[in-house]
Amino acid sequence: MTWVNTTGFEDTLFRLKKKNGERKVVDPPTPPLEAPLADAHTHLGPGDAPLVLARAAAHGVDFICTLAMATDGMEEVFAGLDTWLEDARPVLANIAPEAPSLPRVRIAAGCHPHDASKFTPEVKARLVELLHDSRVCAIGEIGLDFYYNNSEPDEQRRVFREQIRLAHETGLPIQLHVRDAHAEALEILKEEGLPEAGVLLHCCSLGPDELRPWIEAGCYISYGGAITFSRSDDAREAARLVPTDHIVTETDAPYMTPVPLRGTKCESAHTIFTAAKLAEVFECEPGEGRRALIQQFHDNALALFDREPTAWQRS
Repeated sequence: MTWVNTTGFEDTLFRLKKKNGERKVVDPPTPPLEAPLADAHTHLGPGDAPLVLARAAAHGVDFICTLAMATDGMEEVFAGLDTWLEDARPVLANIAPEAPSLPRVRIAAGCHPHDASKFTPEVKARLVELLHDSRVCAIGEIGLDFYYNNSEPDEQRRVFREQIRLAHETGLPIQLHVRDAHAEALEILKEEGLPEAGVLLHCCSLGPDELRPWIEAGCYISYGGAITFSRSDDAREAARLVPTDHIVTETDAPYMTPVPLRGTKCESAHTIFTAAKLAEVFECEPGEGRRALIQQFHDNALALFDREPTAWQRS
């Protein structure tokens, strides 16, 4: 299927829509970031995925982990990804011919806590089948969400435990979605055993006291657009407690757009704003110090999500 540009623009610029309907161009961080970037959690989909991939490459994002939800569009991601990448090549050649290549894209697949009530034996069987795909790098996003409670809490707990056990069986890391349930989610993880391949707490906005137990448990912490928000002082204070070899960057696109692009649809290229803010949090000025820090965040993501297939996957 030919991709459809839903943005109205095919270039590398960032734009805000003004009240009068005009578009204001927003500059990327200056000077440019000195290291490649990884978007460890995003939601690619049909339509503008080729443009999103091309723009990500143009802005230095060379690795992406996209989510495939077991009960909502999972098959579409697996079936469409290769086509999206193929369609992105001429787009990249047009908008940023100097960019070296498109991002490497891996898939995290799992049942979101919102959809726990839909995680039937048939859905689980299909998920297990697709986890054998060598493009799969993690099980996710899984966890507990007691804020929306779109599925009953007991159903969420059951499905969370099932997928943690699946991580142990497959040798894959997990990506967590947790809201208003952090203490219980960590308790369940400890009861089931944290997967040896790793645990990523996605879209983290916790303050220092809530985050410390996750740091002590050795989890990776993923920061997206929320770390740039004016109200996120506690999250920025907490981020300074995380060992830099356990921090990764993400977007959660098309959600959680960072400052200064609030009000627009988030995309992987926006990782540059989150990474720049994290460098400020760690008081790294542009130059070698910032390069080393951002390179560390990038390498953390690849170490966690760009491994060779597991023994279970190869079998």
